[in-house]
Amino acid sequence: MTSVARVVLDSPLPQLDRLFDYRVPAELEDDCVPGVRVKVPLRTGARMSDAYVVEIVSEGDWPGELSPVEQVVSPVPVLAPEIWTLARAVADRAAGVASDVLRLAVPTRQVRAEKAWLARDTSWSPPAVEPTTVTGYGEGVLEALLADHGRAAVDAVPHPVDLGTADDPVWVPGWAATLAQAASQVVAREESAVLAVPDFRDVTDLERALLAVLPPERVVRFDAKQTNGQRAKALLQARTHAVVAIGNRTAAFAPATELGLVAMWEDGDASFVEPRAPYVHTRDVALVRTAQSGAALLFLAHARSTDVQRLVELHWLQEVAPYRVPTPKVIPTAQQASAEGFAAQARIPSTAWRAAREASQHGPVLVQVANPGFGTGLVCADCGERAHCRVCGGPLGSPHRNATPQCRFCGALAVGYRCPTCGGGKLKPVGQGAQRTADELGRAFPGTRIVVADGSRLLDEVPARPAVVVATRGAEPSVPGGYACVLLLDGERLLAREGLRVQEDVLRFWTNAAAKGAPGAEVYLVGIGGKLATAMALWRLDGPAHDELVDRRALHFPPAVRVATLTGTDEAVTAAVEALGDAVVGAVLGPVPVPEDPVPGTVRAIVRFPYAHGGEVAATLKAEVIRRSSTRRVLPGGNRRRAAPTLRVRLDDAEPFTEV
Repeated sequence: MTSVARVVLDSPLPQLDRLFDYRVPAELEDDCVPGVRVKVPLRTGARMSDAYVVEIVSEGDWPGELSPVEQVVSPVPVLAPEIWTLARAVADRAAGVASDVLRLAVPTRQVRAEKAWLARDTSWSPPAVEPTTVTGYGEGVLEALLADHGRAAVDAVPHPVDLGTADDPVWVPGWAATLAQAASQVVAREESAVLAVPDFRDVTDLERALLAVLPPERVVRFDAKQTNGQRAKALLQARTHAVVAIGNRTAAFAPATELGLVAMWEDGDASFVEPRAPYVHTRDVALVRTAQSGAALLFLAHARSTDVQRLVELHWLQEVAPYRVPTPKVIPTAQQASAEGFAAQARIPSTAWRAAREASQHGPVLVQVANPGFGTGLVCADCGERAHCRVCGGPLGSPHRNATPQCRFCGALAVGYRCPTCGGGKLKPVGQGAQRTADELGRAFPGTRIVVADGSRLLDEVPARPAVVVATRGAEPSVPGGYACVLLLDGERLLAREGLRVQEDVLRFWTNAAAKGAPGAEVYLVGIGGKLATAMALWRLDGPAHDELVDRRALHFPPAVRVATLTGTDEAVTAAVEALGDAVVGAVLGPVPVPEDPVPGTVRAIVRFPYAHGGEVAATLKAEVIRRSSTRRVLPGGNRRRAAPTLRVRLDDAEPFTEV
């Protein structure tokens, strides 16, 4: 009996987002198996399309004759069955196309990696793993949760942890130690773990922690810095035996032989939002994958996101907190007297300055600031007009003292700048960036080494000796054993931004920096009072997340509800909103013009809907996109080429609620 291959085409067209049936010729039956790449005819025999085989079925009753599979590109099955199931569910949830998700999950073909995998010694097995106790959470708490494949929001250990020995210390962040120890519990049962973190620094910290408790053969890395060849090798390695797959967004799609754990560190980080269609958040991928596989699920953070807080309050996630672990000694300074001299210029109150000066005598001091560069902006020295780029209109800045002004958006140099208002040619900095703060701290701490870590000066680690480290948020280097003191500056500036998640982001910046301090180190929160300062001082960080969620429910804002952003012509957007009917919660926001869109007349509307209607809303909006994409339109002038799509849909988009 002839076999039939059901394939998914590698095409972004929504009208082709379904399985197609092709007859498998007898000469290809041995190699044409689920997961392999194939070429198949599309519409006409001369037009070939790339595809993946999803399943092989026996030939049944099909009207007419099926077209044959043209070619098996490679006999290596690169698309694991569970990844296809995940991609299909994620695409349906986001009203997207499954092939767009598969591009995130499967790298382009790499012949060398496939040949090496085919030639591997199939009798080889990786070293056995002894489970490492998860410390800091009470005896057996997380071990029992992992064994039962439970789900939890875990408060991270807020200080560095040594996973090495007295002769060979291995200092890692507390969260990385917890994830590494939890992964060892899973791999010891010959189950795989998938661990997703926001950026490359976190990947490096996590990899160092894992290698302290696991053999290297058990750790597979997926991240944006890898070449396609490295990604292909990692993907095939993950399919052969139980491993710990680590990385950023792509790690969530790593195949697994027997998935026992999915975990995320700092799910509220904006880096987890995929910038390409279908724009899925890694947290949603983790939730879908856990539901499909039954694996344990952990969300680690110091200050949890409102999305995780919602799941906690629904009792879908269990709360797990460290037990008898020292928390940072946070001291708000809003009511303290200001310092004088250079310390005042560096925005440091007197008490914090004295503590930092004393701490800098025997260890490094961390000073977190809001912005890189010398100043936050430049203004005309004569009239005070803000200086803007002549190329793109972006704000001008200065990376260091006496540097040529440079656009913060496009990077163009403003040589010979003249003020368009008064004609003046002299600019002066306003605000204080990392470099200007470092200059002032150099005068406030004479004889102390000053280190700057920002976007242009990347530092993973500094030695545990006297120094003052000035770092922008997220760029703070680690110190073996932790910092002797931590100063958190520019809190008012960070909180002054407009956006739905400003408070969540700022708490994440503060707590992550505070957790880099040594146990017992003082952390000074400069210029901030009120509820946020109290939550930091008590290290009770679930309170702000709960209060935020209460406000979101009252306003029908995410994550209390889901949102869909509809962009296109006014007629298309209005028709899509009408098609949703009763699924919409509250008033529709818009349509409003989108002046930055390259297509004139583009408008945008935001609709909100309950989670229970998610499947219905996604299916309805995708049907609208398909209907409009399938209709051939004649462009002005009689051009019969297909015009640009009149409707674009993005679910759970945070950008309309965030200040640029």
